[in-house]
Amino acid sequence: MATSALTVTGLADLLDRQARARPHAPALVTTGRHGDERVPLSYEALDALADQEAERLAAAGLGAGDVLGLVAGNTVEFVVALLGAARAGVVAAPLDPGLSDAELRLRVGDLGASAVLGHDGAIGVGVDAGAGRRAGKEDALVLFTAGATGRARMVPLTHANVAASVNNICATYALGPDDATVAVMPFFHGHGLFASLLSTLASGGCVLLPAGGRFSAETFWADLRAAGASWFTAVPTIHEALLDRSSEAADVGAPPPLRFVRSCGAPLNAASQRALERMFGAPLLSAYGMTEAAHQISSEPLPERGPLKHGTVGRATGVRLRVVDQDGKVCPAGVRGEVWVRGPSVTGGGGGWLRTGDLGWLDEDGYLSLTGRIESLIVRGGRTISPEYVEDVLAGCPSVAEAAVFAVGGERIGAAVVVRGEECVGAEDVLRYSRERLAAAAVPDRIVFVSALPRTAQGGLDRLAVRERYE
Repeated sequence: MATSALTVTGLADLLDRQARARPHAPALVTTGRHGDERVPLSYEALDALADQEAERLAAAGLGAGDVLGLVAGNTVEFVVALLGAARAGVVAAPLDPGLSDAELRLRVGDLGASAVLGHDGAIGVGVDAGAGRRAGKEDALVLFTAGATGRARMVPLTHANVAASVNNICATYALGPDDATVAVMPFFHGHGLFASLLSTLASGGCVLLPAGGRFSAETFWADLRAAGASWFTAVPTIHEALLDRSSEAADVGAPPPLRFVRSCGAPLNAASQRALERMFGAPLLSAYGMTEAAHQISSEPLPERGPLKHGTVGRATGVRLRVVDQDGKVCPAGVRGEVWVRGPSVTGGGGGWLRTGDLGWLDEDGYLSLTGRIESLIVRGGRTISPEYVEDVLAGCPSVAEAAVFAVGGERIGAAVVVRGEECVGAEDVLRYSRERLAAAAVPDRIVFVSALPRTAQGGLDRLAVRERYE
């Protein structure tokens, strides 16, 4: 049964209900360096560690309004620090441990962090712990956006935003004490933080933390079985990697029966969606989220709660959605415009509409289909071209695994193409396929074959890097 909307008010009391009602139930399962040892950590033990961490932060001179940078993978240390900071009134700012020292320093400077907690758990406090930026008393987190099309932005989220997001996710998927998952996505971003970690802990489930604090396709199947997982969530690139290594599942036996599999972060093509459903024997639910909305905005429902409409990202979950034209008027069903969202999980208190910058349309049942980003559109010969649409067409070409489309020198179009396996396809083959299926203005002028496309730390296509690398 999903957690009640009134039982969690933010990060500080996220564990309270479960620590009282199910103290000995496993909250986390840690994995040894070589994946050969898995140790459960109960809700009672995690609750006690969070209290100890709050005391440690207070002893270091940190208190209400201070910002603490957290540099860690998907580890117990990260979870304890996150929850302990909330109990001490400190605002946590998860940071990607894969960033270079220069990038980390830049982000810590942007945050005005009073202290940074590193990989080893040591707290690095400035000369004056109170010299950092003072956050609002309602703030719980500061997250950075993925930065797929420009420099990553800071997004402050309140405890109320956190509570609303957690409740929405728990309610959407009916999460409860019988559920377990594997932490596939990184906790320094909203996808892994809200969908995998916080929602599972709030609902009394269990999260398995992979070896080294990061996802590995090599150990995923064993992790899934060890967790007794009932669901997991990932971005399409990881789902595709799992499909490529599906034969490895047989080495550890059939996966546990899953209630559902979730995909979020980018479009997942229909063929992969069907293949994943066959492989796991469970429905694959596509979802849509963004950092400014504390992750989830919409999702396909569980099959017993409504029809699945593959190709969509489902219906609004705990927020209001509208699609608006260039004049600010609400578009009728089936007409494309910019997606706006409003609700308690949205940064700024949900008082106004957040313009997402995403393009899409709603059908008559309220299911949302996304068609791309406004800032990614290419204008050519007076026509507006969606690179996402062209990429989807190119991905249908035999032997093409994926593609990234970008503007070249103004109104020309280029495409970086990854070929599947050892199959061979030439540039003219791809262009011929494109001409047969695209309007003349949308056909790429240049094809560049690459071994892999640049990705953000969250697994999405890094369009900024694509432009810099191939334009």
